[in-house]
Amino acid sequence: MKTLRLPNVPIPASNVILGLMRITPLSDEEIRTLVGTARDAGITMFDHADIYGDERHGCETRFGDAGAVPASERDQVIIQSKVGIRDGYFDFSREHILTTVDESLAALRTDYLDILLLHRPDTLVEPEEVAAAFDELEASGKVRAFGVSNQTPGQIELLRRWVKQPLGVNQVQLSITHSPIIAQGVAANMVALDQSIDRDNGILDYARLHDITLQAWSPYQKGFFDGVFLGDREDYAELNDAIDELASRYDITPTGIATAWITRHPANMQVVLGTTNPGRVQEAAAGSDVPLTREEWYRLFRLAGHILP
Repeated sequence: MKTLRLPNVPIPASNVILGLMRITPLSDEEIRTLVGTARDAGITMFDHADIYGDERHGCETRFGDAGAVPASERDQVIIQSKVGIRDGYFDFSREHILTTVDESLAALRTDYLDILLLHRPDTLVEPEEVAAAFDELEASGKVRAFGVSNQTPGQIELLRRWVKQPLGVNQVQLSITHSPIIAQGVAANMVALDQSIDRDNGILDYARLHDITLQAWSPYQKGFFDGVFLGDREDYAELNDAIDELASRYDITPTGIATAWITRHPANMQVVLGTTNPGRVQEAAAGSDVPLTREEWYRLFRLAGHILP
């Protein structure tokens, strides 16, 4: 398993993360098996959010109740959660951040979060309040490190004007077939080509310039929850043929190749899994450090429908 270092996080972070947004229906034993399988595969990082589950903190509560990570082993894993999405609005107020973290800690049955992310951009954000909340959380030991999710370079810069802690993570949507953060730069300045439109103000290059780790959510989705592209012979026949060919060449599964396409990028991205299938976790983890060649990487990029001018 390939690993990287995140600011103020004492243990190496795996470049494959187990996301736990779908664990509510699982039994305690199934949750322990899922997490145990991930850890056996070398995954050290687990992703939560206060809104995951049938009710607020639902998945965090199931994780904590199941004893997914024994207290004696808490320092061997990285637990990340997110805050800011409420019912019909976003909220980065100091009060909401502090209250939500306390609720998350109680639900997860832990004394601290390794990383806290601001979940979706709050256009009514008052950066001074975010900074105050982060200072309190850091001073109390409740949160070790901070980051954002789904935010542009400009939004991050606005926060950084007041927030003194490094914002070391930005979690964004990315897959072979949904990769505007990569595709735009490849086709920059091409008139009348939709791919050349800059929709995010250069998230990828900004992250590389400022030592921000991008975490790819929905790594196997066609688009925004439009279903997976793996095995989709109606829309992506040639892409799947190429993925199958590479899976055979590297002796892993198509899931592993789709993972490797993201982790191969020199930006050192992480892949956030959403599966509750232990076997699928193992398949994804097997792609963590597969060294796709430039030719192989770009072949998949082109077959996903992206243009090389």
